[in-house]
Amino acid sequence: MEKIQWKVEGMTCTNCALSVNKVLTRQGMEKVKVNAITGEVFFETKSKDDTINTARKSVEGLGYTVIEEGVAAAPKKKKWFKNHLQRALVCLPFTLVLMAGHLSMTLGFDFLHNAWLQLVVCLPVMIIGMDFFGRSAIKSLGQGVPNMNVLIALGASAAFIYSLIGTITGDSNLLFYETAASIINIVFFGNWLEDKTIEKTQKSINELVRHEKVMANMIAYDDEHNEHMFPVENTHLKVGDLLLIKTGEQVPMDCKILSGEVEVNEAIISGESLPIFKKQNDILIGGSLIANGSVKCYVTAVGKDTVMNGIINMMKQAQNHKPPVQQLADKISAIFVPAVIAISLLTLAINMWAFNHTFQVSLMRSIAVLVISCPCAMGLATPAAIAVGLGRAAKNGILYTDTKSMELFSSITQMVFDKTGTLTNGQFKIAGFKSIEGDEETFMKTVFSLEKFSNHPIAKSITQQWTYKGATPFKKVEEVKGLGMRGEDKEGNIYWIGSSQIEGLDETEAHHLYVTKNNKLFGWIDIADEIRPEAKEVINFCKSKEIKTILLSGDSKHKCELIANELGIDEVYAERTPQQKLELITDLVQKQPTVMVGDGVNDAPALAKATISISLSQASQLAIKSATVVLMNTGLKNLPLAMQLGKHTYGTVKSNLFWAFLYNVIAIPVAAIGLLTPMAGALAMGLSDVVLAANSLWLNFKKLD
Repeated sequence: MEKIQWKVEGMTCTNCALSVNKVLTRQGMEKVKVNAITGEVFFETKSKDDTINTARKSVEGLGYTVIEEGVAAAPKKKKWFKNHLQRALVCLPFTLVLMAGHLSMTLGFDFLHNAWLQLVVCLPVMIIGMDFFGRSAIKSLGQGVPNMNVLIALGASAAFIYSLIGTITGDSNLLFYETAASIINIVFFGNWLEDKTIEKTQKSINELVRHEKVMANMIAYDDEHNEHMFPVENTHLKVGDLLLIKTGEQVPMDCKILSGEVEVNEAIISGESLPIFKKQNDILIGGSLIANGSVKCYVTAVGKDTVMNGIINMMKQAQNHKPPVQQLADKISAIFVPAVIAISLLTLAINMWAFNHTFQVSLMRSIAVLVISCPCAMGLATPAAIAVGLGRAAKNGILYTDTKSMELFSSITQMVFDKTGTLTNGQFKIAGFKSIEGDEETFMKTVFSLEKFSNHPIAKSITQQWTYKGATPFKKVEEVKGLGMRGEDKEGNIYWIGSSQIEGLDETEAHHLYVTKNNKLFGWIDIADEIRPEAKEVINFCKSKEIKTILLSGDSKHKCELIANELGIDEVYAERTPQQKLELITDLVQKQPTVMVGDGVNDAPALAKATISISLSQASQLAIKSATVVLMNTGLKNLPLAMQLGKHTYGTVKSNLFWAFLYNVIAIPVAAIGLLTPMAGALAMGLSDVVLAANSLWLNFKKLD
């Protein structure tokens, strides 16, 4: 399956997204996800280019513009108006003239109340309105998914045609040109206001995207090996290009330092504003800022492969995940427009024949029903709230890779923590060691030669402290998850380094690591690892929320119990292999919803099985797919915030949907019985989405525990 990502411009509501989804599904595309707010479209296909091109033309046939990476966009047709505000401002003078004419008639004056004059004044508004609402309505009807613009086009057209009949017949009582014009004018203004408000929900993602294009100082050499430097846009960089980055400059792409030392502000990635010291061989993340110093470095990743791009794509993908309640709202939205049209016709009939109202009164009520209903609110309820929640989380170095976890946080009753690198800071130091057989130099070389092949935090710490160029050669080395490293030298000797569970060890004295040679003790190492300063606060937070805390580790029972007692953890499971961790998490999840917090490497199987999995990963480890929440470079500090944001984001989704359903349930009957004019209905419809978006934006400022 080939994964395709498009940017589709021109979508305004959930029915637009449903239309695009329907077209792509008809073309045989699979796993189609369309976000009306962002315009992002994701799908998978086995088909060849011809089928994709056909699908693209079908989507563009709906009136949208498809932007596909690597494919030249079709030339845009020249448009008279760039946005809804321009349309509203052009229509406004004509609408005010018509309303003045209506007002003069109400007050008993004939000023501007000439039918043919009103027709001429109304025509520009109708032409502009139907050019947008009419075209959109016809295209959506052609795809079998009528959108909100069908209702606006029908309402405005009904008022205009009714007035036109009055103009031709000379009956001045049938003139409602101001109603047709005001519906169009108010909805244009409402759409613009909605667009601006929704745009703010995307602010955090847009800020990340804004950091993608910057200028870089590229280093090149001439034939005589003289160094030259010239500016180049980072989008033109390639892996291996040499760069000079100085104080105050932004890191243009992911790089590795060749020389120099700097202090780097990675707030754009981790949410942590304090500068981080970086030296030779350290990685600089694209988008971060050099607070002090300068370095020469080379580009390690560009485009889609950069950490920043990975974060942006994660956020965009997460926005497309829909909880069951939103899926129900989408189903209702798909049949909403036909249902409203039916209710509008029913309103016309009942008012005329059951309540003996005039056709004129009945028609105005019928039009009010059309323009006050708002299917967009139901479709935007979830994506608006999720966009704000994801944005606030990203600002604080929290990435949700699956927004379902936001909903699940409200039901969590127990949380499992890994020990090494999770509750402890993972920055280990060798506290002591002893060689039982042979001299210390040989022992240290042997340990280094085994541990350099491991990605475990303890192994990395040992190899950083014990560095040997002439290391012991091994013909075979393997890492056995949960046990340690196993190596075989040229003479056939078998070495192990790991916990007390390694093969052939029978040792009563407690140490962190043991080294064996041919199943006999070769030496031991003690490791010092500090508890994270924020760990106690996080455990206390869990207790305040009545969440049971569990420590799950492969380390010895004695060491685990010491940490558990110090932090106040409720339950301890020690000396567990990865398989045993998986079995325990499986058992816990079956009993009640469970969060697991781990480093995302050795604990990957158990993380994948948890109800919610939280990984404390470095930015370069974002590819760990087992985690549904990733905490970026901040340890456990932002774990409570991640939990609270998830819970409150889902709460905002529910309140948005409640408002959307309540609005339509109340507004449509109120319009049907004549308590609102079509103009008031159009204004209420425009403001309904703004209220919903504003409720979502409040999530940015809501105070959390």
